[in-house]
Amino acid sequence: MSLQLYTSNARATMTLLDRFVVGAMPMVPKWMIGKVAARYIAGASKTDAVNCIRELNQKGFRCTVDVLGEFVTDQQEAEKTTRAYVDFLDTIAAEKLDTNISIKLTAFGLSIDPQFCRKSIRRVTESAAQKNIFVRIDIEDSPYTTETFKVYEEFRREFRVGVAIQAYLRRSLDDTKRLMDGGASNYRLCKGIYVEPEAIAFKEKDEIRKNFVALLDAMFKGGAYVGIATHDEVLVAEAENLIAKYSLPKDRYEFQMLLGVRHELRNQIHERGHFLRVYVPFGDSWYGYCTRRLKENPAIGGYVFKAMLGFGG
Repeated sequence: MSLQLYTSNARATMTLLDRFVVGAMPMVPKWMIGKVAARYIAGASKTDAVNCIRELNQKGFRCTVDVLGEFVTDQQEAEKTTRAYVDFLDTIAAEKLDTNISIKLTAFGLSIDPQFCRKSIRRVTESAAQKNIFVRIDIEDSPYTTETFKVYEEFRREFRVGVAIQAYLRRSLDDTKRLMDGGASNYRLCKGIYVEPEAIAFKEKDEIRKNFVALLDAMFKGGAYVGIATHDEVLVAEAENLIAKYSLPKDRYEFQMLLGVRHELRNQIHERGHFLRVYVPFGDSWYGYCTRRLKENPAIGGYVFKAMLGFGG
């Protein structure tokens, strides 16, 4: 059997395993999912999040907080999210935590009523502005991409906000350049996790990496501040090459990583003198968050399966 055929068969087998694990998730006890998720989520309560952030700050890492909850279907749930963020902003200021916040627009009712969503976002951004806290607008799956950029363009005229860009979307380079034409930009650049059709998204690892580097180069050239969000050593090295190429000061960029992922790489980046921000999700919607991530990206299923058996890395 050729290496290429063997690799193809192995990939197909892992895909079947991943999808099997995702399909079996409803039968897995919630406590077991919680045990696996505990590494990647600060906890259900505000106290859990504060303790996690304080520990990371003491180690020299910055943070960004995500109050879990997205794709809400009623305004009461969106109101709950708004109150939770405003409350946590008060806590950040009172506890003097080195963290900003990340928000998903569907958690504020974007799919219910875009204007209601904007009113909710304004409550959060006004509270953040009073405390000089930065707000990152997360990017979600493709039906919400254009509207997310519209919200970003509207709110950056008044507030300290940034937006995320996904390297696997074919439109991202055009979006990046267009947004920079509108003024100073602040990006989180990530690969992207949602499953999208090939017509709008690159599928191969090398294609995504190539576009990531092209996007980062365009962002640096255009004077944007960039949160380089990756756990890929190849992209970390490419980013460091571009930082050296443009002789960028440390206040022009930072690296970003998810809580619980690649601790060794995280420490190495920090030890090389770069700022590094850890994405800290928390809240009582953790179970829905975890199961949605698996449905959106079945490839994660294999990692969950290994973790449940005690083989997690």
